Formats: sequence, structure tokens, C-alpha cells
Amino acid sequence: MNAHAPLPAASNEIIKLAVLAVGGQGGGVLTKWIADLATRGRYAVQMTSVAGVAQRTGATIYYVEMAPRSERLPVFALSPAPGDLDVLIAAELMEAGRAVLRGFVTPDRTTLIASTHRILAVSEKQVPGDGRAEGALVEDEITKAALRSVCFDMETLATDAGSMISASLFGGLARSGALPFDLSLFEEVISASGRGADQSLAAFHAALNYDPATAQTDPTPESAPQADGPETLMQGWAELHSKIDLFPTSTHAMINAGLRKTVDYQDLDFGNAYLKHLGGFANSNPDLLETAAKYIANAMCYDDILRVADLKTRASRHLRLRSEQDIPSGEIVHITEYFHPRAQEVCATLPARLGAWTEANTRAFSLLDRLTNKGHRIRTDGIIGFGLLWCVSALKPYRRKLLRHRYEAAHLDSLLKTAHKAAKTNEPLAIEILKCQRLIKGYSDTHARGHSKFSKVIAALGILETRKDAADWIRRLREAALMDEKGEALDGALATVRSFAT
Repeated sequence: MNAHAPLPAASNEIIKLAVLAVGGQGGGVLTKWIADLATRGRYAVQMTSVAGVAQRTGATIYYVEMAPRSERLPVFALSPAPGDLDVLIAAELMEAGRAVLRGFVTPDRTTLIASTHRILAVSEKQVPGDGRAEGALVEDEITKAALRSVCFDMETLATDAGSMISASLFGGLARSGALPFDLSLFEEVISASGRGADQSLAAFHAALNYDPATAQTDPTPESAPQADGPETLMQGWAELHSKIDLFPTSTHAMINAGLRKTVDYQDLDFGNAYLKHLGGFANSNPDLLETAAKYIANAMCYDDILRVADLKTRASRHLRLRSEQDIPSGEIVHITEYFHPRAQEVCATLPARLGAWTEANTRAFSLLDRLTNKGHRIRTDGIIGFGLLWCVSALKPYRRKLLRHRYEAAHLDSLLKTAHKAAKTNEPLAIEILKCQRLIKGYSDTHARGHSKFSKVIAALGILETRKDAADWIRRLREAALMDEKGEALDGALATVRSFAT
């Protein structure tokens, strides 16, 4: 909606407004602006807040009541009640959905202002697969539940303006016309806020004048980063990259991504090994080849201690952390990394023969576990902590001689043999088999659980491979494995599969 004119307010009528925001979104700043707006508009106002459980796990509810000043002081409530809100402002899409479920938004009264961007909840992140809730469905339902709604991505508008989402939400409030105040008062409030007022005003006007007809719904995809390095390595990269032309054009984008990933993970020889693995699918249909390009790269680039140390000591990570926390370049930053390696991870980082001997020797393994199986906090903003991780990452050239690589190479070899066997008679089944690599990720307990689920799904091929719907059943099993951490859904689906053999 584009109407900026304020609604007529009944005299002496209390206006009730709630703001739902999690830590870091400026909910407190927005509430203070609303209170200042009411005061400048000669309204009596009261604001309260009920804190959420913790940052990113529970929204704080900021509550504002206001009424025109008169000889009699109004009696304000301390917290919102379901069905009794005139305005609900939600700083994230799912917070708006939760407000609707709690009855704060009603179709006969409430004006809903919400940003449609997403911040994933803990429950969404905990799902082994894609646990994201369906945003489009929620957006459709919340607009039906409100009398009027102003819903679009206000986070992006604020970021583009160099400000916080509180400023664009304030613009959404002005845009809605839900409060009986002139636009000039909104601008006065922001101008008086001090530091960052210009950026806040820019975000405010971006939301105020937002036009969905001209908004870019499909952002231009970022171009792939250009490789850079010593001349000799760049020559080797160019020769390696030219081999992509041997594959069908429709698969070039995925193969290029896989090749970049494997070379960045290890070296040019590792990238060449990736293309050799992929060559076994060169004569397959493009869908199978593209699937192989993705999941072979994922299988080759497993997470280990060396990889973690490498990523945590890259300059790009420190720049990203500063950018995400909005830390000026001159400010000092302290970074503490948390590690909890088990004896298994330490053995995996040893030369293959020594690591295998240590794992097999009960006394040696038990001693190693007692020494290492504890939490460690390492300050990487200092030379000692950073140097320790850098030394670990420096083992990267020796990765293919370590025990973990022996295990992962054997796993990849088994995966490819199983996929090739299936591809001879059933390419859709081969595609689903390769996609099962999705189940394996991370390290430590997460990696062990993923491997256990993978093994269970692949073992079901003995029953399914002769069925016409084998590909569909492997897909179902994989999706069941991704539904919960413990694998209860997978066990139920496997029970159904086992019934086929009886």
C-alpha cells in the first residue's frame, strides 16, 4: 500500500502498538522513536518490554500505548493482549507468523507491518536437511489475518542504505498511515537521533516510497570469483579449467563450481582427480553428470581439522566478521574459537599407518582420548592462538597421507562403484544414490551419524534395486533421514522397505 496520510484518530482513544524484534535488530531504538513521535505529536505515551529467551532464540516484545493529552491521565496497560492491538510491527517474517498464531493480529483491527526477510530459527537449523519454513505461505497467511498490511523486505532496504532495519520499519509504519502524525514528525524524530541519522533517513524513505512494481525480485547472480595466484599455478589452473569444455555445455556451471571447490580445498592435482572421477559419467545424461559433479566435489572436500584451521585463519574470514558486526577498521577485535576434538579426530589427523595403529590399540587410544577429549578456547586475535591454527592448516599438503583421507577415499570409491552399477540399467536410481552423499557432513558426532544413515539407505538397495520405483524409494529414504537428527523417521521408512522382502 502506498498511502502515507495518517488515519483519523478518535479523541481520547488509546492506540496500542507492539514491536517484535530479536537481538541486533534495533527494536529498542524503534520503540523509542515511536514514543518520541507520540510525544512530539502531543500524545501521552508509555512503553514497556518483555525480553525474549536470548539473542536469536526469542523475540523481545516492545509494547507502546499512547493517547491524546487531556486533563485526565489515561490508564495504560503493561503488556499486549490477544485481539487488542492496533499496530503490530515484526522485524522478521516468522515473527509476524508467530504473532498471528498468538492472536495479536486480527482482521477487524490490526495493521501489520513486517519485513519479509528471514532469520532462521534454531529449530530450522537443527534439522539435518533443509529445515526452512515455507516463507511464501506464511506471507500469504499473515496478510489475510490483518486488517491492512505493509509487508516487503525491509532488511535489504536498510542494508543498502547503510542503516539498521529499525529505520526501514519506521518508514513502513509511516507508510501504513496507522498513526495520526504528519510525515514531518517522523523525519524530525530520526533527525534528532544523532549518529547515523542520514543513513536512517535514507532507509526510512526507501521503505516509505517502496514500489513493489519496480523492486528487483530476482537479484543478478554473482559472477564466479576470478582465480589469482603465482604465474606457474595460474598456467596449471588454465590447463585444468580448459578440460571442462570436454563435457556438455549445460553442465559447465556445476563442473566449474566443483573444480574450484576441490582446487581451493587442496591443490591442482586434487582438481585433476576430481575431473577424472567425473569422466566416468561423461557419457551419461546431463542430469546424472551434473549430479555427479556436485556430489563428487562434496565427497572429496570433507570437513577435517585441517579444513577448519584453514578457514579460521583466512584474511577473508576476519574481514567478514568485522563486516557482520559493523566494526570500524580501527577498532580492536578479540576472537575466541572453541574446539572440542575427540581422540577419533586426532587419530584421523595422523599419518595413516600411525593413526590406524592408535585406533586399534585400546590403551593408546584411551590415553589419547583422556588428553584431548575436552573443550579448548583459543584466542585467534593473538600470535600464539593464530599461530597454532596456522600450523595445523599448514599440514594441508600432507592431507592425502593422513588416516582421514584413507577413510574418505574409500567411501568415495564405494559410492562411485554403487552409482556406476546402477547407471547401467537405471540412471534415475544412480542420481538418487549420488544425492545420498548429502547425508554426510561435518565431523565428530555429526559425521558419524551421517555415515550411519548413509549406510542404512544404501543397504536398502539390496531389496529395492530390482523394483521399478527403486529411485523413488531411495529418495524417500534419504528425505526421511534428513527429517530428524536421531533417524527415527528413517527407521520407520526402512521398516516399510523391509516388508517388501517378506
